[in-house]
Amino acid sequence: QVQLVESGGGVVEPGGSLRLSCVTSGFTFSNVGMFWYRQAPGEEREMVARIDSSSPNTWYADSVKGRFTISRDNAQNTVFLQMNNLKPEDTAVYYCKIRNTNYWGLGTRVTVSA
Repeated sequence: QVQLVESGGGVVEPGGSLRLSCVTSGFTFSNVGMFWYRQAPGEEREMVARIDSSSPNTWYADSVKGRFTISRDNAQNTVFLQMNNLKPEDTAVYYCKIRNTNYWGLGTRVTVSA
């Protein structure tokens, strides 16, 4: 069955960095685009970044552009989110998702606080 498992979250001070990973299984990873979403307390889930399947095309929300980088390793069936210069407003649970499906991971929590 399809599985997506996020990891790499934690507590970090403003200006710090984290690298999130989403390890997948149960489907042909190299054939699909992948998303990172996040949901802050009391807020709706929002798209953060997208990476296409076989090209380096990426997309970012304006709020993270220039600070976050999405990448993928098709050999490891894994999508990454490198987050630099983190801000308190980046505090959220981060989820990965397969494009054009309703398959989500369970999320990993990121807290940015002094």
